[in-house]
Amino acid sequence: MTYDLIVLGSGPGGYVAAIRASQLGLKTAIVEKEALGGICLNWGCIPTKALLKSAQVFEYIQHAKDYGITVAAGTPDMTAIVQRSRDVAKGMSNGVQFLMKKNKIDVVMGTGKLMPGRKIEVTGADGKKQVLEAKSIIIATGARSRALPALPQDGKKIIGYREAMVLPTQPKSMVVVGSGAIGSEFAYFYNAIGTKVTLVEFMPNVVPVEDEEVSKQLEKSFKKQGIEVMTSAEVTKVDTSGKGCKVTVKSAKGEQVIECDIVLSAAGIVANIEGIGLEEVGIITDKGKIKVDDFYATNMPGYYAIGDVTPGQALAHVASAEGIICVEKIAGHHPEKLDYNNIPGCTYCSPEVASVGLTEKQAKDKGLAIKVGKFPFSASGKASAGGNKDGFVKLIFDAKYGELLGAHMIGANVTEMIAECVSIRKLETTGHEIIKTVHPHPTMSEAIMEAAAAAYGEVIHL
Repeated sequence: MTYDLIVLGSGPGGYVAAIRASQLGLKTAIVEKEALGGICLNWGCIPTKALLKSAQVFEYIQHAKDYGITVAAGTPDMTAIVQRSRDVAKGMSNGVQFLMKKNKIDVVMGTGKLMPGRKIEVTGADGKKQVLEAKSIIIATGARSRALPALPQDGKKIIGYREAMVLPTQPKSMVVVGSGAIGSEFAYFYNAIGTKVTLVEFMPNVVPVEDEEVSKQLEKSFKKQGIEVMTSAEVTKVDTSGKGCKVTVKSAKGEQVIECDIVLSAAGIVANIEGIGLEEVGIITDKGKIKVDDFYATNMPGYYAIGDVTPGQALAHVASAEGIICVEKIAGHHPEKLDYNNIPGCTYCSPEVASVGLTEKQAKDKGLAIKVGKFPFSASGKASAGGNKDGFVKLIFDAKYGELLGAHMIGANVTEMIAECVSIRKLETTGHEIIKTVHPHPTMSEAIMEAAAAAYGEVIHL
């Protein structure tokens, strides 16, 4: 079988690249070993958000009296919660299947291995092999949970994010190691449905890539919810010989042992680049990632790579953007290269966290003269009405030109608000222009306008 393009992997990078290729008239095939949609749709972005929604609904029931409503106490049903999450994931995967048919993309199920001469050998579930050939091949095999030496995952007591999504019973207690997006989201979820959660973070702050003020606010909110947060702390060993786990945590206070049912290792991800034929083809890797140019070409002509296997941010929306740019370049178009300094990041715990651009510390470390504006949701009418007053919007501007250098938000629905700031940065909109842009009232998004006004000494509602 010969194609213009074969995509290895059908996650948000791979399937989006395949669709764009089809739109541009390329005869396209996609190779997938597990399920269309990859980790994001089946074991990542989508099913986790379904779990988090169940936790939010349960929290609303627990606090119904705050809204003037009396209801019987709810009880979380782990089996039903997990089933709903899997149904949502299955629906999204079926949606990708429909898009493949609609765009006349051949789907080849099986494990793909790259071969020289722009070929892929695909081994089906029945062991049968077939060889596909193309003018161009895109590698989009994604990533998996990183295994730490002190946390050897056994899938039962020490688990990764995949097992955390489908636990058969709700654990009474859990230690979550790592407070990035995955760790923070699962810590919130399990705590919200009644599991005693301890969150252990090696760095001095939770969500360590975020602005320090956001990190401090999230830690405060987590503690208020009942999560025990340990920062500047390291898990040195886990004893699983008994019924549960005995977790040894080392911190400035010394060593302590925490007993729990389950340990969730959420200390990042590692790219899926082993056993896919990179060495046989001669594709160069560096620090566990495939080396690519600005348009995702590897060192071997006709072979490209996008998404989590490349050095850019390991985010679904980055993989999708890279896939589109890569395919447009292959098709002879002249796409603009991706601006990795203007990529939004979102964490969907409660309160939510969203950001883009430089943190205040990064801006100062660069020696930039800045103006900083902050607007708390405690001063927002919509936040008060919704009962979601935790958090704030913080904007960082270049003092000389008014350019928005960074935006940092924590609060309800801020993941839906951050795109405004991404657009502001893309369009090089100034702080004064944001202030003069009329925002609807009452909305959470008004806080962006108010934060800009605060930076310039013009804030009204503070």
